[in-house]
This record gives sequence, C-alpha cells and structure tokens, in this order.
Amino acid sequence: MPGGRLTQQERQQIALGLADSLPYAEIARRLERPTSTITREVMRNGGPTAYRADLAHRATERRAHRRRTASPQGPESVPQPHGRDAEAVAEYEETFTTVLMASGLTKMAARVLTCLFTTDAGSLTASELARRLQVSPASISKAIAFLEGQSLVRRERDERRRDRYVVDDELFYQATIASARANDQLVATARQGVAVLGPHTPAAARLENIARFLDFISESITRAAEQAREVLHTKPGTTSNDTARPGPDHG
Repeated sequence: MPGGRLTQQERQQIALGLADSLPYAEIARRLERPTSTITREVMRNGGPTAYRADLAHRATERRAHRRRTASPQGPESVPQPHGRDAEAVAEYEETFTTVLMASGLTKMAARVLTCLFTTDAGSLTASELARRLQVSPASISKAIAFLEGQSLVRRERDERRRDRYVVDDELFYQATIASARANDQLVATARQGVAVLGPHTPAAARLENIARFLDFISESITRAAEQAREVLHTKPGTTSNDTARPGPDHG
C-alpha cells in the first residue's frame, strides 16, 4: 500500500524503470508512491546505475532487524524535542546522509554533517558526535578534518574549553564561494596550455573554451551566492511570502 514499506515486487519495478532510464517521478507515478520514496530507495541502495532489487530488499530487511534489536541506549531511543517522531527523524537522517554521499562525501563525513544539520543547536562536541553516531572518536576526528577543509563546518571553543563543531548560517555561503574559487587554478592551467599548444590549434581552442566556461560558471555562482546570502539568515517561522526574493541591489 502507498505509505507502507516497499515490497520486493515494487523494487523489481523500480529496477526495470531505472534500466529504461525513467525519471524517479515517473517510476513513482506507476507505483503510486511519493517521488521522495523512490529517490530515497535508489540513493540508499547504490544509486541509479548500481541499484539491484534483490540486494536492496535484503538491505532493508537487515536495517529493520537492527532497529528491532537496537539497545535501549541506541540513537533512536533518545527523546526527541518538539514532539518529533524518533523513527521519522532517524529515517530522514538516513536519507539526508545518502544524498550527501551521492554528492561526493564519504559516509562518515555525511553522517557527521547530517547530525550537525539536524541538531537544533547546530553544534556538537566530538564526544557528543561519537555518542550519537556510535562510532569511535578517531572516526569523528577524520571526518571533521575533511569537512573543515571543505569549509562545511567550523570549530569553536565553548565555556568549558571544549572544541565544538558548528554549522551556521554562513557556512553554506562560504562553502559555495570556496567551490567556485576552486576552479581558478584549473582555468589558469587551461590557459597556460593554450600558449604551449599554439593558439590556433584544435587542442588549444578546446582548452580555451573550457577556461571560458569555468570562468563564467565561477562568476555566476559567486554572484548568485552574494544575491541569495540573506536567505540563509531567514528566521524560524518566517514563510517564503515574508521574505523578498533576493536580487540585485538597485540602490
């Protein structure tokens, strides 16, 4: 039934749809399921190119078994604030982690970032992260080092002089700008090749086109990030109608 767990037959239909290059929305329509259900199912089980119905079904059964046999001290037993459904939160965190992994993060880095994003305070210590995720402090340290290098988290000291790892309103902006600027070295190197290979050769033309493309993309991303920056500071309870769409300042 729509809303219940996917059956093995439905997973086979998903695999067939992926083999036919159908979009998630179309597969969902045929199964009378939400598109988000199909997206989550595929992304947590290898992605569109590696999804296999039998493996996905067995993995789901293993996850269900782990939830049933989880210790009372497991992360899902932690009381949730604001009347949240603990199982729904755990399911969402798994989905968010899977999407972050698809964007290129390692599993542990994705789990740490998800944990920080879904914490109301937006900050946790290494020991709090290790306890919530039930992993070793060394695993947390390695993931944090990577995330700091990508400008996705920042470190600060609390009143007890403990390191806290923070995601705040500015980090997504800073990470976006850093990503745009990461192209600069490639642009410079491509243009160096134009001189080496000769400006009127096909290879040089290819490199120049790559440089121009990346230059344009970098400038566009930076400009859009500056214009949309205020969106990251929208307060809880503010609706989209309460906040003007960001745009260029006309003075």
